[in-house]
Amino acid sequence: MFGGERLSRLGDFSPQFPDADALHKGLAHWNHHRLSPRAPAVDWREELIDEGKMRRLEGEFIEAFRDHVAPLVDEVPQDAEGFVAWFETLKDHGPGQWDPLFDWLEGAASFEDLKWFLTQEAAGEAGFDDLVALTQVKVSDRAKLELARNYWDEMGRGNAKGMHGPMLSRTTATLGLTPTIDTTLWQSLCLANTMTAFATTRRYAWHSIGALGVVELTAPTRVACVDAGLKRVGVSPEARKYFALHAQLDIEHSKAWNAEALIPLVSEDPSRARFIAEGAIMRLICGEQCFDTYRAHLWAHTHPLVYAAE
Repeated sequence: MFGGERLSRLGDFSPQFPDADALHKGLAHWNHHRLSPRAPAVDWREELIDEGKMRRLEGEFIEAFRDHVAPLVDEVPQDAEGFVAWFETLKDHGPGQWDPLFDWLEGAASFEDLKWFLTQEAAGEAGFDDLVALTQVKVSDRAKLELARNYWDEMGRGNAKGMHGPMLSRTTATLGLTPTIDTTLWQSLCLANTMTAFATTRRYAWHSIGALGVVELTAPTRVACVDAGLKRVGVSPEARKYFALHAQLDIEHSKAWNAEALIPLVSEDPSRARFIAEGAIMRLICGEQCFDTYRAHLWAHTHPLVYAAE
């Protein structure tokens, strides 16, 4: 289904964005600022002007990205059961699935390699809990309830120590990682910027449903590899808890998301299937691009012949 020639790299697909690094670092800094709680300011009018410029830039990027993936979703089923069957094939056949990076992280990467990888991942983390909370606004009841259940799990079911976001933060602190926007590869920032655009813009609500759902569908295998790699190099169970938890919990989350969010939403309006599919594919392509770039960095010294030709 997704075989043959891969689509062009995201840094190349749109001539109006000649500098992908500047684009995604700019969007990342803007997202960090606009989503952070703060006090009222006297320059709010100027801030609105700046926000308008950034939202237009964000929109131009997302629309160019949508055009980029259009060939992959032209034949997506419109009936709910058929659509979910198509969606579930993304686990094995979607862009970036079964990337060799993760077997390497599990079995061969050094502690420093794993730390570099996790620093990139942490800097590009958009906060799944916040994305779910933003996405659920005004969606229909059955889907909203499923997103609420998912959010409650992200919140540790009311236990601060079980909250997933802080759990990941404790891991980065324990390992001495210092993720920052300006030291992060643009491909990782692109992933976070895309997810944030979906969740904060109501015209992309169905895209967000698809993107979040495909994370639940595809993450368990990858995070299990990361957990095993960290265990191999001697990282404590407490510091690995975030990865061990998601290797199991996301399997059940995915089943529930598909049955309780995707089925009713597409049943209500079959035209949503294409938008949900676009969001899922766009999220997977962002991940695929990250994996390619991570391998190029991490394998340069261990697989020099592979990358000398690129």
